[in-house]
Amino acid sequence: MIELEQLLRLAVRYNASDMHITVGRPPAFRINGRLRTIPADKLTEEDTRRYAKECLNNEKYEQLLSEGEVDYTISIPGISRFRVNAFFQKGCIAMAFRVLPCRIPSFEELGFPPVIKDICKIREGMILVTGPTGSGKSTTMASIIDEINSTMDGHILTLEDPIEFIFEHKKCIVNQREIGKDSKSYANALRASLREDPDVIFIGEMRDIESISIAVTAAETGNLVFSTLHTLGGAKTIDRLIDVFPSDQQQQIRTQVAGALKAVISQRLIPKKDNTGRVAAIEIMIVTPAISNLIREGKVAGINSAIQTGVSHGMQLLDKSIADLYKKGKISKENAYLYCTDKEMLRRFLGE
Repeated sequence: MIELEQLLRLAVRYNASDMHITVGRPPAFRINGRLRTIPADKLTEEDTRRYAKECLNNEKYEQLLSEGEVDYTISIPGISRFRVNAFFQKGCIAMAFRVLPCRIPSFEELGFPPVIKDICKIREGMILVTGPTGSGKSTTMASIIDEINSTMDGHILTLEDPIEFIFEHKKCIVNQREIGKDSKSYANALRASLREDPDVIFIGEMRDIESISIAVTAAETGNLVFSTLHTLGGAKTIDRLIDVFPSDQQQQIRTQVAGALKAVISQRLIPKKDNTGRVAAIEIMIVTPAISNLIREGKVAGINSAIQTGVSHGMQLLDKSIADLYKKGKISKENAYLYCTDKEMLRRFLGE
């Protein structure tokens, strides 16, 4: 059996985003979005149990045994940090490791448009970073927090499960609270955050009605609130925020979101044409008075048109970003159509 540290070194060397460990097959790396099995022996039940004991502390290992799954982060000096999810499947332990960059990348390195820096100058309200699993939301969010930390004086409070990126105190005081360790739940931590004099609150993920309600209220009352959702695009993000509430509460939350939401950044990662990695396609929705009215009136279907005509505000649709990536030779036409949200709209952006 290959030692766990050796496997993690290989994952970093091959620029893998994830590593998978499960019984009955060799370890596998996700490279450029594709899962690739490494040449090694198939893992046994004892192998995966040993890996889990090696990287989880006693408390987390006991939690895995009692609850069936656990999230954790580990740091290996000289290699990287890793987010670990260990879980049971068919009575055996399996694990997924997410490689976390040791250094937080700049917006320029991520290929983001200049409007992102303008978004970081907003001082109150809610800003969401959205996209499918594995689309780079955590890295984008870390870059945004680092930009604010470098340019404003204030108190940044992060609520995470688990803590992924470690932030230094720069111009801001940065306090990072891990759910399950520093606080019992997102809802508890969010309620407490309002008494902790924050200027910026980052919520790792809004998972339920209670956390969304508290987050929106915090944004309404003068705090700058960041969070992530597993949605793609401004319109679908609005639908997701509203639809989790019972029908008799939806108009109220719609009005609150219309007033509190300031921007939605949606992204997905697309394999590069030269197979050297992946590149981010980005949708930017700035909540102008026109978009705020659409949200308030429940006319979410009109949001894409508002984004398309909001170029002067720095807005762009995801499919426009994908078309631009293709025109610049960064992605193939096949992948442009595979990853777009509306093939007919993409054809128009490509002039076909």
